[in-house]
Amino acid sequence: MEEGKRQKQVAGVIQVELNDIFIRLGLNMLDGGMVSISTVKVTPDLLEARIYLSLFKVLDPATTLKRISDRNHEIKKELVTRVKHQLRRIPELKYFLDDTLDHVFRMEELFKKINEGNKN
Repeated sequence: MEEGKRQKQVAGVIQVELNDIFIRLGLNMLDGGMVSISTVKVTPDLLEARIYLSLFKVLDPATTLKRISDRNHEIKKELVTRVKHQLRRIPELKYFLDDTLDHVFRMEELFKKINEGNKN
């Protein structure tokens, strides 16, 4: 099912504000790597926001995800103060790892191997 206009608007607002909140709280640099919000998907009832985090050079992704989830109350409190005039209800925030970068790197390696095999 395709996302509705309001879902996209709410997701956009949440993504912009969360990016700023992560920078302010120091959550954009954890475990020797960089954390960024790649996408935000909001359910049709606007009660849950799924935040997909892209991790670059992070030593332990599971621990990093847990550290961010542990600070969810603080993050949501900050989000409420920023968007309380734009949204009636603040969605529940759920964090997920976005592994598209891993797939891209894996595909590039496979293409390199295929090209090397064709040259030989």
